[in-house]
Amino acid sequence: MAVFTEVSADAAAALSERLGLGTVTELRGISSGIENTNYFLTTDPGDGAHEWVLTLFERLSAEQLPFYLQLMKHLAQRDIPVPDPQADINGEILHSLCGKPAAVVDKLAGGHQLAPSVWHCQQVGAMLARMHLAARDFALHQPNLRGLAWWTETVPVVAPYLTPEQRALIESELHFQQDLAHSPAFAALPRGPIHADLFRDNVMFDGLPGHEKLTGFFDFYFAGVDTWLFDLAVCLNDWCIDLDSGRLDEARAQAFVSAYDAERELGHDEIRLLPALLRAGALRFWTSRLWDYHLPREASMLKAHDPGHFERVLRERVNNPWHWLRAE
Repeated sequence: MAVFTEVSADAAAALSERLGLGTVTELRGISSGIENTNYFLTTDPGDGAHEWVLTLFERLSAEQLPFYLQLMKHLAQRDIPVPDPQADINGEILHSLCGKPAAVVDKLAGGHQLAPSVWHCQQVGAMLARMHLAARDFALHQPNLRGLAWWTETVPVVAPYLTPEQRALIESELHFQQDLAHSPAFAALPRGPIHADLFRDNVMFDGLPGHEKLTGFFDFYFAGVDTWLFDLAVCLNDWCIDLDSGRLDEARAQAFVSAYDAERELGHDEIRLLPALLRAGALRFWTSRLWDYHLPREASMLKAHDPGHFERVLRERVNNPWHWLRAE
Protein backbone atom coordinates (compact mmCIF):
# COMPACT_ATOMS: atom_id res chain seq x y z
CA MET A 1 0.00 0.00 0.00
CA ALA A 2 1.15 3.62 0.31
CA VAL A 3 4.63 4.01 1.75
CA PHE A 4 4.46 6.06 4.96
CA THR A 5 7.66 4.62 6.47
CA GLU A 6 10.81 4.17 4.39
CA VAL A 7 12.54 0.83 5.05
CA SER A 8 16.24 0.59 4.30
CA ALA A 9 17.84 -2.42 2.66
CA ASP A 10 19.82 -3.06 5.84
CA ALA A 11 16.68 -3.06 8.02
CA ALA A 12 14.91 -5.46 5.65
CA ALA A 13 17.96 -7.72 5.58
CA ALA A 14 18.11 -7.85 9.39
CA LEU A 15 14.43 -8.84 9.61
CA SER A 16 14.84 -11.46 6.88
CA GLU A 17 17.76 -12.98 8.75
CA ARG A 18 15.78 -13.05 11.99
CA LEU A 19 12.97 -14.94 10.24
CA GLY A 20 15.28 -17.30 8.37
CA LEU A 21 14.07 -16.15 4.96
CA GLY A 22 17.49 -15.85 3.36
CA THR A 23 19.35 -13.06 1.57
CA VAL A 24 17.27 -10.07 0.44
CA THR A 25 17.60 -9.59 -3.32
CA GLU A 26 14.89 -6.97 -3.88
CA LEU A 27 12.80 -4.56 -1.79
CA ARG A 28 10.09 -2.64 -3.64
CA GLY A 29 7.41 -0.32 -2.25
CA ILE A 30 3.76 -1.01 -3.11
CA SER A 31 1.86 2.09 -4.17
CA SER A 32 -1.78 0.97 -3.92
CA GLY A 33 -3.93 1.48 -0.83
CA ILE A 34 -3.88 4.05 1.95
CA GLU A 35 -3.64 2.36 5.36
CA ASN A 36 -0.27 0.66 5.89
CA THR A 37 3.25 0.65 4.48
CA ASN A 38 3.79 -2.37 2.23
CA TYR A 39 6.79 -3.69 0.35
CA PHE A 40 7.37 -6.65 -1.92
CA LEU A 41 10.32 -8.50 -0.46
CA THR A 42 12.28 -11.04 -2.52
CA THR A 43 14.72 -13.35 -0.75
CA ASP A 44 16.94 -16.28 -1.62
CA PRO A 45 17.43 -18.82 1.16
CA GLY A 46 19.68 -20.88 -1.09
CA ASP A 47 17.14 -22.71 -3.22
CA GLY A 48 15.93 -19.88 -5.45
CA ALA A 49 13.84 -16.73 -5.14
CA HIS A 50 10.94 -16.51 -2.68
CA GLU A 51 8.48 -13.62 -2.65
CA TRP A 52 6.93 -12.07 0.45
CA VAL A 53 4.93 -9.04 1.47
CA LEU A 54 6.38 -6.92 4.27
CA THR A 55 3.84 -4.74 6.10
CA LEU A 56 4.49 -1.96 8.60
CA PHE A 57 1.32 -1.01 10.45
CA GLU A 58 0.71 2.74 10.59
CA ARG A 59 -2.59 2.92 12.47
CA LEU A 60 -3.10 -0.44 14.14
CA SER A 61 -1.45 -0.96 17.51
CA ALA A 62 0.63 -3.93 18.62
CA GLU A 63 -2.27 -4.80 20.96
CA GLN A 64 -4.77 -4.98 18.09
CA LEU A 65 -2.58 -6.86 15.60
CA PRO A 66 -2.59 -10.38 17.10
CA PHE A 67 -6.27 -10.70 16.10
CA TYR A 68 -5.50 -10.14 12.41
CA LEU A 69 -2.31 -12.17 12.22
CA GLN A 70 -3.60 -15.07 14.27
CA LEU A 71 -6.81 -15.12 12.19
CA MET A 72 -4.73 -15.46 9.03
CA LYS A 73 -2.70 -18.25 10.62
CA HIS A 74 -5.92 -19.96 11.78
CA LEU A 75 -7.42 -19.83 8.28
CA ALA A 76 -4.22 -20.98 6.58
CA GLN A 77 -4.13 -24.02 8.87
CA ARG A 78 -7.69 -24.85 7.74
CA ASP A 79 -6.83 -24.75 4.03
CA ILE A 80 -8.34 -21.34 3.33
CA PRO A 81 -5.96 -19.71 0.82
CA VAL A 82 -4.66 -16.68 2.73
CA PRO A 83 -1.15 -15.30 3.33
CA ASP A 84 0.58 -17.15 6.17
CA PRO A 85 2.45 -14.90 8.66
CA GLN A 86 6.09 -15.91 9.08
CA ALA A 87 7.40 -16.64 12.59
CA ASP A 88 10.79 -16.08 14.16
CA ILE A 89 12.70 -18.70 16.12
CA ASN A 90 10.42 -18.10 19.12
CA GLY A 91 7.24 -18.59 17.11
CA GLU A 92 6.35 -14.87 17.13
CA ILE A 93 4.51 -13.61 14.03
CA LEU A 94 4.31 -9.95 15.08
CA HIS A 95 7.64 -8.18 14.65
CA SER A 96 9.05 -4.64 14.93
CA LEU A 97 10.75 -2.65 12.15
CA CYS A 98 11.68 1.04 12.00
CA GLY A 99 9.81 1.57 15.25
CA LYS A 100 6.55 0.16 13.83
CA PRO A 101 4.77 -3.17 14.31
CA ALA A 102 5.47 -5.36 11.28
CA ALA A 103 4.66 -8.69 9.67
CA VAL A 104 5.94 -10.75 6.75
CA VAL A 105 3.57 -13.01 4.83
CA ASP A 106 3.98 -15.16 1.74
CA LYS A 107 2.97 -13.52 -1.56
CA LEU A 108 -0.02 -15.13 -3.26
CA ALA A 109 0.31 -16.28 -6.87
CA GLY A 110 -1.44 -14.60 -9.76
CA GLY A 111 -3.06 -11.21 -10.11
CA HIS A 112 -6.29 -9.28 -9.62
CA GLN A 113 -9.46 -9.61 -11.68
CA LEU A 114 -10.58 -6.01 -11.91
CA ALA A 115 -13.32 -6.83 -14.45
CA PRO A 116 -14.79 -9.98 -12.86
CA SER A 117 -17.14 -12.33 -14.63
CA VAL A 118 -19.81 -14.63 -13.21
CA TRP A 119 -17.07 -17.31 -12.97
CA HIS A 120 -14.90 -15.16 -10.72
CA CYS A 121 -17.86 -14.11 -8.57
CA GLN A 122 -18.91 -17.72 -8.02
CA GLN A 123 -15.44 -18.62 -6.76
CA VAL A 124 -15.22 -15.65 -4.40
CA GLY A 125 -18.74 -16.25 -3.05
CA ALA A 126 -18.04 -19.90 -2.33
CA MET A 127 -14.67 -19.20 -0.68
CA LEU A 128 -16.14 -16.38 1.42
CA ALA A 129 -18.65 -18.82 2.91
CA ARG A 130 -15.91 -21.39 3.56
CA MET A 131 -13.83 -18.72 5.25
CA HIS A 132 -16.71 -17.76 7.53
CA LEU A 133 -17.26 -21.38 8.53
CA ALA A 134 -13.53 -22.01 9.05
CA ALA A 135 -13.28 -19.06 11.44
CA ARG A 136 -16.20 -20.09 13.67
CA ASP A 137 -13.87 -21.59 16.29
CA PHE A 138 -11.30 -18.79 16.21
CA ALA A 139 -10.54 -18.00 19.85
CA LEU A 140 -9.71 -14.28 19.69
CA HIS A 141 -12.37 -11.56 19.53
CA GLN A 142 -12.23 -8.03 18.21
CA PRO A 143 -15.16 -5.97 16.95
CA ASN A 144 -15.27 -4.56 13.44
CA LEU A 145 -13.37 -1.33 14.11
CA ARG A 146 -14.96 0.30 11.05
CA GLY A 147 -18.47 -0.69 12.05
CA LEU A 148 -21.46 1.31 13.32
CA ALA A 149 -19.63 2.90 16.26
CA TRP A 150 -16.98 4.26 13.89
CA TRP A 151 -19.58 5.53 11.41
CA THR A 152 -21.38 7.32 14.26
CA GLU A 153 -18.13 8.96 15.33
CA THR A 154 -16.85 9.84 11.84
CA VAL A 155 -19.93 11.08 9.96
CA PRO A 156 -20.03 14.33 12.01
CA VAL A 157 -16.32 14.84 11.24
CA VAL A 158 -16.76 14.61 7.46
CA ALA A 159 -20.20 16.25 7.27
CA PRO A 160 -18.83 19.84 7.08
CA TYR A 161 -17.15 18.96 3.78
CA LEU A 162 -20.44 17.91 2.15
CA THR A 163 -23.14 19.73 0.26
CA PRO A 164 -26.52 20.02 2.02
CA GLU A 165 -27.88 17.22 -0.19
CA GLN A 166 -24.95 14.91 0.57
CA ARG A 167 -25.14 15.69 4.26
CA ALA A 168 -28.86 14.87 4.34
CA LEU A 169 -28.17 11.51 2.67
CA ILE A 170 -25.32 10.43 4.92
CA GLU A 171 -27.06 11.50 8.13
CA SER A 172 -30.33 9.85 7.10
CA GLU A 173 -28.54 6.61 6.29
CA LEU A 174 -26.64 6.66 9.58
CA HIS A 175 -29.94 6.98 11.47
CA PHE A 176 -31.40 4.12 9.41
CA GLN A 177 -28.45 1.87 10.27
CA GLN A 178 -28.58 2.82 13.95
CA ASP A 179 -32.27 1.86 14.10
CA LEU A 180 -31.55 -1.38 12.23
CA ALA A 181 -28.80 -2.33 14.68
CA HIS A 182 -31.30 -2.19 17.55
CA SER A 183 -33.81 -4.51 15.86
CA PRO A 184 -34.24 -8.12 17.09
CA ALA A 185 -33.80 -9.51 13.56
CA PHE A 186 -30.43 -7.81 13.17
CA ALA A 187 -29.28 -8.91 16.62
CA ALA A 188 -30.05 -12.53 15.68
CA LEU A 189 -28.00 -12.54 12.47
CA PRO A 190 -25.17 -15.12 12.42
CA ARG A 191 -21.79 -13.55 13.03
CA GLY A 192 -18.12 -14.25 13.47
CA PRO A 193 -14.78 -13.06 12.11
CA ILE A 194 -15.18 -11.34 8.74
CA HIS A 195 -12.74 -9.87 6.23
CA ALA A 196 -14.77 -6.62 5.93
CA ASP A 197 -12.74 -5.29 2.96
CA LEU A 198 -12.76 -8.07 0.35
CA PHE A 199 -12.62 -5.87 -2.75
CA ARG A 200 -11.38 -6.97 -6.17
CA ASP A 201 -7.84 -5.88 -5.33
CA ASN A 202 -7.74 -8.08 -2.22
CA VAL A 203 -8.28 -11.34 -4.10
CA MET A 204 -5.86 -13.16 -6.40
CA PHE A 205 -6.52 -15.46 -9.37
CA ASP A 206 -4.12 -17.43 -11.53
CA GLY A 207 -4.44 -19.42 -14.75
CA LEU A 208 -5.38 -19.09 -18.40
CA PRO A 209 -7.70 -16.18 -19.31
CA GLY A 210 -11.30 -17.19 -18.81
CA HIS A 211 -10.30 -20.19 -16.67
CA GLU A 212 -8.57 -18.45 -13.76
CA LYS A 213 -8.71 -20.13 -10.37
CA LEU A 214 -8.87 -18.26 -7.10
CA THR A 215 -5.50 -18.41 -5.32
CA GLY A 216 -6.31 -16.45 -2.20
CA PHE A 217 -7.73 -13.63 -0.10
CA PHE A 218 -5.39 -11.13 1.50
CA ASP A 219 -5.20 -7.82 3.43
CA PHE A 220 -7.09 -8.86 6.56
CA TYR A 221 -6.25 -5.67 8.45
CA PHE A 222 -9.86 -4.45 8.60
CA ALA A 223 -11.12 -7.84 9.84
CA GLY A 224 -13.28 -8.08 12.93
CA VAL A 225 -16.27 -9.85 14.39
CA ASP A 226 -19.49 -8.71 12.73
CA THR A 227 -22.42 -10.21 10.86
CA TRP A 228 -21.43 -12.54 8.04
CA LEU A 229 -24.11 -10.78 5.98
CA PHE A 230 -22.17 -7.50 6.18
CA ASP A 231 -19.14 -9.24 4.66
CA LEU A 232 -21.32 -10.57 1.85
CA ALA A 233 -22.80 -7.11 1.25
CA VAL A 234 -19.37 -5.48 1.06
CA CYS A 235 -18.38 -7.99 -1.61
CA LEU A 236 -21.55 -7.53 -3.65
CA ASN A 237 -21.03 -3.76 -3.64
CA ASP A 238 -17.65 -4.20 -5.33
CA TRP A 239 -17.60 -7.50 -7.25
CA CYS A 240 -21.07 -7.31 -8.74
CA ILE A 241 -21.65 -3.73 -9.82
CA ASP A 242 -21.34 -1.43 -12.77
CA LEU A 243 -18.55 0.86 -11.58
CA ASP A 244 -19.83 3.94 -13.41
CA SER A 245 -23.38 3.86 -12.06
CA GLY A 246 -23.09 1.73 -8.92
CA ARG A 247 -25.93 -0.51 -10.11
CA LEU A 248 -25.78 -4.19 -9.22
CA ASP A 249 -25.18 -6.53 -12.13
CA GLU A 250 -27.96 -9.08 -11.68
CA ALA A 251 -26.12 -12.07 -13.19
CA ARG A 252 -22.96 -11.58 -11.14
CA ALA A 253 -24.87 -10.81 -7.94
CA GLN A 254 -27.10 -13.88 -8.28
CA ALA A 255 -24.06 -16.07 -9.01
CA PHE A 256 -22.12 -14.69 -6.03
CA VAL A 257 -24.92 -15.16 -3.50
CA SER A 258 -25.96 -18.56 -4.88
CA ALA A 259 -22.37 -19.84 -4.60
CA TYR A 260 -22.16 -18.53 -1.03
CA ASP A 261 -25.54 -20.06 -0.14
CA ALA A 262 -24.45 -23.45 -1.50
CA GLU A 263 -21.61 -23.51 1.05
CA ARG A 264 -23.44 -21.86 3.98
CA GLU A 265 -27.19 -21.63 3.64
CA LEU A 266 -28.51 -18.16 4.30
CA GLY A 267 -31.27 -17.81 6.86
CA HIS A 268 -34.65 -16.16 6.29
CA ASP A 269 -33.68 -12.95 8.10
CA GLU A 270 -30.37 -12.79 6.23
CA ILE A 271 -32.20 -12.88 2.91
CA ARG A 272 -34.73 -10.31 4.14
CA LEU A 273 -32.08 -7.92 5.51
CA LEU A 274 -29.62 -8.16 2.63
CA PRO A 275 -30.87 -4.90 0.99
CA ALA A 276 -30.32 -3.04 4.27
CA LEU A 277 -26.82 -4.48 4.68
CA LEU A 278 -25.96 -3.48 1.12
CA ARG A 279 -26.77 0.07 2.22
CA ALA A 280 -24.59 -0.42 5.32
CA GLY A 281 -21.66 -1.51 3.18
CA ALA A 282 -22.02 1.55 0.96
CA LEU A 283 -22.23 3.86 3.97
CA ARG A 284 -19.11 2.37 5.52
CA PHE A 285 -16.94 2.96 2.46
CA TRP A 286 -18.40 6.35 1.57
CA THR A 287 -17.61 7.49 5.12
CA SER A 288 -14.07 6.11 5.13
CA ARG A 289 -13.26 7.52 1.70
CA LEU A 290 -14.54 10.93 2.72
CA TRP A 291 -12.32 10.74 5.79
CA ASP A 292 -9.25 9.71 3.80
CA TYR A 293 -9.91 12.30 1.09
CA HIS A 294 -10.58 15.35 3.26
CA LEU A 295 -8.29 14.46 6.18
CA PRO A 296 -5.33 12.81 4.43
CA ARG A 297 -2.00 11.74 5.88
CA GLU A 298 1.28 12.40 4.13
CA ALA A 299 2.78 9.39 2.38
CA SER A 300 5.01 8.54 -0.52
CA MET A 301 2.87 7.27 -3.43
CA LEU A 302 -0.38 7.98 -1.55
CA LYS A 303 -3.51 8.24 -3.69
CA ALA A 304 -6.86 8.54 -1.95
CA HIS A 305 -9.89 6.77 -3.44
CA ASP A 306 -12.75 8.79 -4.93
CA PRO A 307 -15.46 9.14 -2.26
CA GLY A 308 -18.07 9.94 -4.92
CA HIS A 309 -18.14 6.32 -6.04
CA PHE A 310 -19.74 5.03 -2.85
CA GLU A 311 -22.07 8.00 -2.67
CA ARG A 312 -23.46 6.77 -6.02
CA VAL A 313 -23.61 3.20 -4.70
CA LEU A 314 -25.50 4.27 -1.58
CA ARG A 315 -28.03 6.30 -3.56
CA GLU A 316 -28.57 3.34 -5.86
CA ARG A 317 -29.10 0.93 -2.93
CA VAL A 318 -31.58 3.28 -1.27
CA ASN A 319 -33.53 3.98 -4.47
CA ASN A 320 -33.36 0.49 -6.00
CA PRO A 321 -33.07 -2.14 -3.27
CA TRP A 322 -31.96 -5.56 -4.52
CA HIS A 323 -33.59 -8.74 -3.21
CA TRP A 324 -32.15 -12.22 -3.64
CA LEU A 325 -34.43 -15.24 -3.60
CA ARG A 326 -33.14 -18.78 -3.27
CA ALA A 327 -34.09 -20.94 -6.24
CA GLU A 328 -36.62 -23.61 -5.29
